[in-house]
Amino acid sequence: MNSSDPRKELGRAGEEMALRTLQEAGLTIVGRNWRCQVGEIDIIAEETAPDYVRGAPSQWLVLVEVRTRRGLRYGTALESITPRKAAKLRQVAHHYVQTSGWEGPWRIDVVGIQMDGQGRLLSIQHIRHAVSDE
Repeated sequence: MNSSDPRKELGRAGEEMALRTLQEAGLTIVGRNWRCQVGEIDIIAEETAPDYVRGAPSQWLVLVEVRTRRGLRYGTALESITPRKAAKLRQVAHHYVQTSGWEGPWRIDVVGIQMDGQGRLLSIQHIRHAVSDE
């Protein structure tokens, strides 16, 4: 594994920015880079948020996919969540929830980090409930 791989470096930098963004938004980071045979979850967090099913605030498990893009050649960071990628995220999320024994509400968020061609930060967007559990 070559540590000077520009794509891996960009991904690592994006994850660090996403961590700070999530923490500033009040989420508690509980894990990173969880892997199983199905795939990977970039960031695992928890957040106290409204639970409209239970009718009161609850502790949510938040499974976060970080997408970082430099330039717009292949679309924006958020546009990279294709229906196929969303299906994969759902599959990995279900696997994590089962494995961890989590019994409360959970969701899949996406943090999209957009940079220009020179690597300067243009935007960071945290989308809650970005991938629905279909």
